[in-house]
Amino acid sequence: MPEETKGPNPVSPTPGGEAPQAEPPSPPAQSTVAPTEKPAPATPAATPAAPVGDKPPAPAAAKPAAPAASAEKPAPAAAAAPKPATPAAKPAPKPEGPKPEPWDSELVRSLKSQYGSGIKEANTYLGQKYLVADRSIVYEVLLRMRDEQLYDYCVDVTAVHYPKREAQFDVIYILYSFHHNERVRVKTQIADGEHLRTVCDLWPTANWLEREVFDMFGIVFDGHPDLKRILMPDEWKGHPLRKDYPILQQDNEWVKINLGIESAQ
Repeated sequence: MPEETKGPNPVSPTPGGEAPQAEPPSPPAQSTVAPTEKPAPATPAATPAAPVGDKPPAPAAAKPAAPAASAEKPAPAAAAAPKPATPAAKPAPKPEGPKPEPWDSELVRSLKSQYGSGIKEANTYLGQKYLVADRSIVYEVLLRMRDEQLYDYCVDVTAVHYPKREAQFDVIYILYSFHHNERVRVKTQIADGEHLRTVCDLWPTANWLEREVFDMFGIVFDGHPDLKRILMPDEWKGHPLRKDYPILQQDNEWVKINLGIESAQ
């Protein structure tokens, strides 16, 4: 009887007509190596489910492509309105400068007792002493300063012009005492055209100093031995240190006659 061929292996009948039972396959051997743990994949964000019965949302419309650059430049936009100007901060007030302080001394008390209101001021300013005397008594005050107070050197005689003032000129005598080793200024005020008595008889150094005041300001000192110009030519017109004398002004007549030109500027 032919062998039965069932399955991949032929099975031979055993005596008694019973087929031998096949042994169950042995389970696969388990590996002793611990599997490497892989990180869990990131869970994608949940997309909200569309409500039942609604249509699914339409896909987003694609953005239109940017138009090609035009060869012509676009018209400039209208200029923005200017911002209002920020008000400037007020400058800090300037600190007050030094001020004259009263000069109280035996000399001042003696002069005030003799001349009263003829001594208009007696002050010190930054340590510098000065008197302001009336024009009518200034020569007497200077004489006393020389003889009684030993101010034996006349350092300078000068002037300052104040055109808007009634008494336009300050005439200042700067005196020095070798005995006391100190300076004092004696001032007086005169109007334009008024004269002062010369002090050349008190201090010979006043000779050229008074000539300069006469040359630059036009102030006349009565009794001066040789009152004439000392810086400008004798025939020059005007007095250059007066404030109403323009800086470019000149004596055109003198320039033309003596220099042979129309202008020396």
